[in-house]
Amino acid sequence: MTKTAAFGVQSETAPVAPMTIDRREPGEHDVAIEIEYSGICHSDIHQARNEWGGGSLYPMVPGHEIVGRVSKTGAKVTKYKEGDLVGVGVFIDSCRHCEACKEDLEQYCEEGMVPTYNAEDPKYGGLTFGGYSERITVDENYVLRIPENLDKKAVAPLLCAGITLYSPIRHWNVQPGQKVGVVGLGGLGHMGVKFAAALGAHVVMITTSPGKAEDAKHLGASEVLISKDPDSMAQHASSFDLILDTVPVPHDLNPYLNLLKRDKTLVVVGALDPVEVHGANLARKRRQVAGSIIGGIAETQEMLDFCGENNIVSDVELINADYINEAYERMLKSDVKYRFVIDVASIKQST
Repeated sequence: MTKTAAFGVQSETAPVAPMTIDRREPGEHDVAIEIEYSGICHSDIHQARNEWGGGSLYPMVPGHEIVGRVSKTGAKVTKYKEGDLVGVGVFIDSCRHCEACKEDLEQYCEEGMVPTYNAEDPKYGGLTFGGYSERITVDENYVLRIPENLDKKAVAPLLCAGITLYSPIRHWNVQPGQKVGVVGLGGLGHMGVKFAAALGAHVVMITTSPGKAEDAKHLGASEVLISKDPDSMAQHASSFDLILDTVPVPHDLNPYLNLLKRDKTLVVVGALDPVEVHGANLARKRRQVAGSIIGGIAETQEMLDFCGENNIVSDVELINADYINEAYERMLKSDVKYRFVIDVASIKQST
């Protein structure tokens, strides 16, 4: 075991603070990674504060948007070597034998994927600890290769926010010229705009805030639709091929359903709580509401390669570890464009 500096929480009411954790030495198929950057996801706040139904385990080291370099490899590792730039996302293992895993859809593992943090480790025991730390050891099959041409700190959120939007865009097969709506311009939404635009879609940012129009167009949106304006919404009725809803709180889906063409889909990727849907809005044009979470290892690697080819990264604000609590409060106020990323070098300096 290697003593490792980290930041985490000891209880649901405790602030994020320095702590020391143990990291295992690499097994035969493991790689040890010296972490350079760790993104902050809104789910880090939910889990640190035990806001998802009592499932939080303490002590907890959040972080599942991890970028760093391989420092050591196990004897049978074939995919990576020391010095490689790599990433780790939302999970670090899965059952590997269910139908989902066999189809490279480990995020839907029927026995449950093993989250990067806040989980009991079924193989090694103890709890999994995430990226707010100096290093991590992960099976090579759950590690991702990062294109060297990309800005490393801005890559980190791709491992969660990026793949959360890329996966439905690919699954619903967005094509050049299609009209794609993105509801909500935040950490998720800004990635949806970038990906859909890079694929040649006509991207419409759908927002309640007229002040976000300039940013949306800078990111690649062709139009901005203010959802509070009934006349504008009516003008766009029955015209969208796909809508990606990134709003993270319960809300009424019906105004957005009315924007879809016949046989088209609204995909919920933000709200994990109950949302309101009227059956008539589905039935009269055979519309669909669907959901999606992250992506499997193969699809996440495909996304990273796509980003490398198209120079796509997240818009980030780099912070030191001792600013994490302030960053959490700012995130709750949507006061960031568009993701916070921790400079992990500051973790050791703060412990």
